[in-house]
Amino acid sequence: MPDKDDRTITPHKGNVFQDLAMRVKLILQLMADPRVNILLKFIPLGSFVYLIFPDLAPGPIDDAAVIWLGLYLFVELCPPEVVAEHMAELTRTIPGQWHDPQDDSTHDDVIEAEFRDEQ
Repeated sequence: MPDKDDRTITPHKGNVFQDLAMRVKLILQLMADPRVNILLKFIPLGSFVYLIFPDLAPGPIDDAAVIWLGLYLFVELCPPEVVAEHMAELTRTIPGQWHDPQDDSTHDDVIEAEFRDEQ
């Protein structure tokens, strides 16, 4: 009997939209976490207020850059252990083993039988 290839399942690296969705979820969880300082929670709120009222800052400041900077600073200034805990929760994967359905060696467990419908 051939040796089975024990490959572990590796988590798929997300694309830009998946990374953005993960970051939004992280920020929402950090905003709801009571261990994060209340004053830090004003940073993302201020960024979104700027999105609604863009004329608060003089000059040609790009809205996306201001929002990105505010959200980046918020995550960076939050306690690292709280951020790590929430990231671990968001990126948690189910452990498992790789199974190739095309592999013929896995058909050893098939039981040959006949079906009888007795009515």
